[in-house]
Amino acid sequence: MTPPSYLARADGLRLAYRLTPGAGPTLVFLPGYKSDMLGGKAEALSMWAAQAGRAMLRLDYSGCGESQGDFADGTLEIWRDDALYLIRELVRGPVVLIGSSMGGWLALLIALELRARVEALVGIAAAPDFTDWGFDADEKAELKAQGRLLRPSDYGEPMLTTLAFWQSGERCRLLGGEIALDCPVRLIQGQRDDAVPWNTALRIAAACRSGDVQVNLIKDGDHRLSRDADIALLVATISRLLDPL
Repeated sequence: MTPPSYLARADGLRLAYRLTPGAGPTLVFLPGYKSDMLGGKAEALSMWAAQAGRAMLRLDYSGCGESQGDFADGTLEIWRDDALYLIRELVRGPVVLIGSSMGGWLALLIALELRARVEALVGIAAAPDFTDWGFDADEKAELKAQGRLLRPSDYGEPMLTTLAFWQSGERCRLLGGEIALDCPVRLIQGQRDDAVPWNTALRIAAACRSGDVQVNLIKDGDHRLSRDADIALLVATISRLLDPL
C-alpha cells in the first residue's frame, strides 16, 4: 500500500492524507467517529475514482488512523478544522463532500464554511447532532461527572467519548433550524441502522435549504453500508452528481 503524505498544522502536528490526481470536482471523503481513510467505503471509492480519472482526497483527523495526535484530544470542531485545513491547502477548485456517519455531520459543517466551492454533498448514514440524540440522560450525566464515557462497541474495543467532544458537538448542532446549503444533497441511509435512526436522513433533508435533496432509504441496510450493493449505490449516486458538473 502506498504510504500517506503528511501536512503539518500550525502547531506542528502532522495530518495524514492521500490525494489522487484527476478531473474535478475533487471528491473528499470524511470518515466516521474513530474511523479512518482506509475503511472499506473510502478504499472502494478511491479505487473507483482512480479508474474513472477523478481527483480524490482522503484524510485522517488528528489522533485517528495515520495522523499524529491522541484520539482523546479530538473534538468535532478540531476535526472539522483539520479537514478544512487539508482541503484549503491541497485542493484547488470545487469539491464534492462525502461523509460517513460523523463524517456526514462534518460534511455539513464544512459545506457551511466552504459555501460556493461545494458542488454537492453525499451523506452515508449521516449523524448530525448525535451528541444530543445518541446519548441517554444517564450517559450525559456520567460524561459531565467523569469527563469521559466508555460504551461497548460492535467494532472492537469500547468506544470512548470525552466531555470535550460532547460539548463541542453540542455547539455544532444543526437540526434545530435551517441548514443554509444550496448545493445538491444526497443521503443514503439504512433502515436497520442500530447507530443512527433512519429518520435522521429525513430530518436533514427537511432542514437543508437546497431544493435538490434526495434521500435513499435501504430497507435492509445497516450502519456500515459496506456491502457490494451498498458500495455500488454510493458510486452510482456520485456518478450521477458528477455527470452534469
